[in-house]
Amino acid sequence: MTKIYVAGHRGMVGGAILRRLEARREAGEGLSLITRTHAELDLTNQAQVADFMATEKPDIVVLAAAKVGGIIANNTYPGQFIYENLMIQSNVIHQAHANGVQRLLQLGSSCIYPKFADQPMREDALLTGTLEPTNEPYAVAKIAGIKICESYNRQYGRDYRSVMPTNLYGPGDNFHPENSHVLPALIRRFHEAKEDGLEEVVIWGTGTPKREFLHVDDMAEASLFVLDLPKEAYDANTQEMLSHINVGCGEDVSILELAQTVARVVGYAGRIGTDPSKPDGTPRKLMDVGRLKDMGWQARIGLEDGIKETYAWFLERDLAELRQK
Repeated sequence: MTKIYVAGHRGMVGGAILRRLEARREAGEGLSLITRTHAELDLTNQAQVADFMATEKPDIVVLAAAKVGGIIANNTYPGQFIYENLMIQSNVIHQAHANGVQRLLQLGSSCIYPKFADQPMREDALLTGTLEPTNEPYAVAKIAGIKICESYNRQYGRDYRSVMPTNLYGPGDNFHPENSHVLPALIRRFHEAKEDGLEEVVIWGTGTPKREFLHVDDMAEASLFVLDLPKEAYDANTQEMLSHINVGCGEDVSILELAQTVARVVGYAGRIGTDPSKPDGTPRKLMDVGRLKDMGWQARIGLEDGIKETYAWFLERDLAELRQK
């Protein structure tokens, strides 16, 4: 029986990974799945994490827990973003090592790359330039997570791997009007504009920045694909000091094109305006996913189909409750 601890199982990505692991268990794989809510285990608390790891003794750890948010959240809470993410990663990775966990998968973010990195961004663009200021604290924490894994691999012979997803979306996303990422924020705004009969929706910035979006089910599939790779195959496609793997679909769209797609899916027929006084963020963020493709995996869910599924999930939720958040 293999014991797998999924940290962050209530989040969008952790939840998708857990669903896949549960399906494997139901199909007959000998898996024992361990989860804890934040109320049960505060991952920023070193003593709590140490006690948990010593008691549960997992064989594998999937670290999908993180404090995340969009531009507004990153700008408003930079101290919380860097502190909480550094503490979560340091505690979980170190205590996994201290309790004999040989295999661990850590999920990061595409914001680790420089603001003006060559496009598409390859793994070796890491630490070659200045980060985007609006999310620098979060990015620094995620870079540290990669380096903690690599350092424990080098010194202790562990097999700790990191995957860096592009912008994720899908069922389980956060639709908060201020703390959500761009795609769920647009879904909510266009839905409410349609319901309220608004003639225009104005999006932040110029609408020209380009972003890549990956459905969370694709991310979960890719994460377990990387976790399952034999160590020889993983090592053959990575480097000791450059071991992380990009995960994306390999295509991007402008924010304005994204807004137009969301409006079409939602059924909003009004005008779409832009507000250049608001920040655009990084001009372009497209991942080079050649390394992962060479390993044998690529995304399968198209953007419009994925948005349709996400909007359907949004409609199934209690919208009155969402409005209060």
